[in-house]
Amino acid sequence: MNNEWITLVLYFGVFIAIFYFFIIMPRKKQEKQHGNFLSELKKGMKVTTIGGMRGEVVRVKEDTVILRVSENTEVEFIKKAIAYEDKVN
Repeated sequence: MNNEWITLVLYFGVFIAIFYFFIIMPRKKQEKQHGNFLSELKKGMKVTTIGGMRGEVVRVKEDTVILRVSENTEVEFIKKAIAYEDKVN
């Protein structure tokens, strides 16, 4: 009976470790990289939002970013809505 509990606890511990190393750690690393990217946003960068809208950064405020999405259209987004920088010219 005691041996069964030890085996169960070991399996549970191994499951927790695998879950942590393959799911939680990579996600934390990705969130840190995205946070660094958002803090480095500057005027002139071409970015894509999480909704797929592309534009050029016009102004960066504390919590928001204003993107120029066409010649006469500027839209304000929350910084976290910026997914990534477009590397294509």
